[in-house]
Amino acid sequence: HVAAGETRPTHAAPSTMPYISVDALVGDGPVAPPQTLAGGGRVSENARDWGASPANVDEDPKRVAWRANYTAELARVLNTPANDYHDSAARLSGLFKSALLEFRHLKTEPSKFFEAHRLLVNHGFEQGPGFSIRFTVQYNLFAGTVLELGGSEHLRTLDEMQRDGELGCFALTEKLAGVNSGLVVQTTARWVPDKGAFLLHTPHDGACKNWISQGLTACKAVVMADLIVGSESKGPHAFLVELRAKGSGPGYPGRVSTGVTLGDMGAKTTGNDLDNAWISFENKWIPRESLLDRYCDLTVDGGYVARGGTLAPMSNMELIGQRLFTGRVAVAQGAHEFRRRLFRRTRAHNDAKPCWAPGGGSHSAKKTLMLSSVPQLRALYRDADAKEARMTAYLASVERDLCETLTNGTRPSAEMVEAVAAAKVSAVDEAIEYCHRLKQEVGSYALMAGTGFEHTDFLQCCKFAEGDSRILLMKVARDRVKAYGRIAAKGGEVSAWMSPREAKAVAELAKALQASAAGGKRPAEAWEEHWDKAYATARLAVDNIVTRRVGGPDKWSNAGWRSTPASRL
Repeated sequence: HVAAGETRPTHAAPSTMPYISVDALVGDGPVAPPQTLAGGGRVSENARDWGASPANVDEDPKRVAWRANYTAELARVLNTPANDYHDSAARLSGLFKSALLEFRHLKTEPSKFFEAHRLLVNHGFEQGPGFSIRFTVQYNLFAGTVLELGGSEHLRTLDEMQRDGELGCFALTEKLAGVNSGLVVQTTARWVPDKGAFLLHTPHDGACKNWISQGLTACKAVVMADLIVGSESKGPHAFLVELRAKGSGPGYPGRVSTGVTLGDMGAKTTGNDLDNAWISFENKWIPRESLLDRYCDLTVDGGYVARGGTLAPMSNMELIGQRLFTGRVAVAQGAHEFRRRLFRRTRAHNDAKPCWAPGGGSHSAKKTLMLSSVPQLRALYRDADAKEARMTAYLASVERDLCETLTNGTRPSAEMVEAVAAAKVSAVDEAIEYCHRLKQEVGSYALMAGTGFEHTDFLQCCKFAEGDSRILLMKVARDRVKAYGRIAAKGGEVSAWMSPREAKAVAELAKALQASAAGGKRPAEAWEEHWDKAYATARLAVDNIVTRRVGGPDKWSNAGWRSTPASRL
């Protein structure tokens, strides 16, 4: 039991087991020669090796200088694993306070945010995923939401937080409304005109905010709650809420605010340097200024009004979804960088690991077979290299288009929304598949601390973070069926942008749903009955989305590949 205004004791600290430093043994050169993108551009060696932005030779010197300074700061911040989540939070506080990456860059230079995140994933590989998740919560979910939805006073608050290195969190998911819920929230914020304030409340245990990253070390939170005006629900809205007072120092916040109860979600399989909290509110009064009011406000007599602006026609949750688009690309890139780093490190070990072969002589013989040369590993590395190059090109393409949308402040097109979803689904699934395949082939090496395999559950986080992959796939399937219905109603043929296999699968799914409806089943029941067809169709669609941008797998197959030592790749 945890009393109001208290926090549950912390659980296990991160492992202090020593790390294997393979890079120190075999060198740390570029991963592979630069790859050619679909549009003819090239990914720089720095981009492939360290997660830097795909760039031209004539890159802005200021960006080059920023990258050098930021990389040096990361090397300092991540020099050793954090002792616990307080230590990790203090390190992020210092990085945030340095203003090497300002929160405003999410709008003015979004590519800098993406590059900063990729660099962090690479530099923090040995420590695990906790710090990179903490980083995206601070910048994208917390600060990004305030930046997107807040007014001038809220932006001044962000300035002060960056000046002081103060941390925030993003409180959306709830026990009964998580990543599979479609962003439903049951926490309420009731407007009380007589008080001129909102009453923030968790009506039952199932409405507790759940799995809130950085929730125990943050002083403030963006809380998603159902706004109640009079007797009418206005739907989910964002509020900037104080969780705790400032404490004795970075990573150690002060007293928990009245009406707030915090608890620790407990020890995890990885990322224990990141605090994950559950949060509940018991009739907590928050001032009118807490409402992020760029696109909405309350009149003196308590009436609700929507503000003007180019994005005003979008619902409040759609506006919040803008941050999820950025987050999905960051998650996709994080999974992809983790996969690349794991393959690189494992390959370096395999290239240096001799194994016995018939006729090969003793282990000291010059012709002794190296582990990376055995047929199954050689084939896996060849396949993985081609798939990695294709995904690198796709993610670069999606990032470029999304950055343009963010910089211009325009509504993402339907094509952009699908491209982002495809990036999240395909990059994460591919990383999970290839990391698992690699683990099956390298024996006891995969059991050793410091190899990176101990952190592969990070990819599980990527699966459900920023919109569960299953939900994204189901949306793709529903959109395809709707498009098919419109085309069929007009007697037309399936759009040319669908591949033949995709078009056939969509037609079969649509007919199966129609048959279920004719049998008396409601739409939800029909979709549940044919869930397997829906997901299979969506996966074909996602692969086609990727192919339309960068070409199919056959374009990226490298017939001339051979087992080149990782130290020379």
